[in-house]
Amino acid sequence: MNTFEELRYLVLAAQRDGNRILASLLKPLGVTPAQSEVLTVLAQFEPLSLQALGQRLVCENGSPSRLVDGLVAAEMIERTEAADDRRRVDLRLTAHGRETAAAVAGVSIDLAELVGSLITETDARAVCDGLWSFVAEMPAGQALATRLFEAQHS
Repeated sequence: MNTFEELRYLVLAAQRDGNRILASLLKPLGVTPAQSEVLTVLAQFEPLSLQALGQRLVCENGSPSRLVDGLVAAEMIERTEAADDRRRVDLRLTAHGRETAAAVAGVSIDLAELVGSLITETDARAVCDGLWSFVAEMPAGQALATRLFEAQHS
């Protein structure tokens, strides 16, 4: 196995195991990792149209309709008519959604602390830099770049 193949499998293993850990931490909140990302993005940037939400998600390619439908059914998100365009529907967190998003933020901190106990900041930065060079022009990388840019400029 060459170094690049090893890297590919290590990224896959880290993603799978990290997602399992995240899912177990989120289970008491009644949300999946993908749903938690929707709540996190809305908590930071609401209101958003379905399309705008989809442009900021790493977990989902294309339209996040099913994710949103589940969160609407769970009364965490509400659809409202956009103030500036009656044809567009905006997505907003409900009070229950805000509470859950705050709890998700706590889970994210716990997970970051776990990762921080396993890898140094310097090594984490080197891994991030390498992964950015791989994903920068891909849809998921662009979604994350959009979120990071907007967070820095809001």
